[in-house]
Amino acid sequence: MHIAILTFEGYNELDSLIALGVLNRIKKPDWRVSIASPTQRVRSMNGVVIESMATLEEANVADAVLVGSGMQTREVVADQALMARLRLDPSRQLLAGQCSGTLVLAELGLLDGVPACTDLTTKPWVQAAGVDVLNQPFFAKGNVATAGGCLASPYLAAWMIARLESVEAAQDALHYVAPVGEKEDYVARVMRNITPYLHEELAAVSVGRAN
Repeated sequence: MHIAILTFEGYNELDSLIALGVLNRIKKPDWRVSIASPTQRVRSMNGVVIESMATLEEANVADAVLVGSGMQTREVVADQALMARLRLDPSRQLLAGQCSGTLVLAELGLLDGVPACTDLTTKPWVQAAGVDVLNQPFFAKGNVATAGGCLASPYLAAWMIARLESVEAAQDALHYVAPVGEKEDYVARVMRNITPYLHEELAAVSVGRAN
């Protein structure tokens, strides 16, 4: 199982790295979560430099891809050579867009006829790409999900874990990272947001965490 987090120059740490941390709560030998970038190193909007763990071409064949956001997303979607390297396919992959990552999915034609979530800054650009923007933190249809707001990144991570592993595994991952004294409330809130959009057989599973 390979999950790639697309992370571009000027990336938002809260999007890529929180998702990386939550997704890596699954401790299985065949579970791999990678930062995938177009270059060997990328610098965040706040100057944090990280090494790429996978190429965009590896992301194209990953089981799931989460597109992170950043300050240079409009430059990313305007770069035809870069966009041509992205061959994402919801018929064989789970795809997720976080904040301005939603714009990348829109420009790739992966949100045609599907409403989406994004942050307030990116909203007009996504709308200009012909996508209806919802006033909510999370939405999914089939194998494509989007989230709006940096701290909605655990929603996408939990959705991916629930789809790829199990609802219980998603709850456990959220429970681990949630604030002490608020764990049950936090897990319940996230699961309330994502459960309606999970696969039919998963939506029937109770979202309550066993004590």
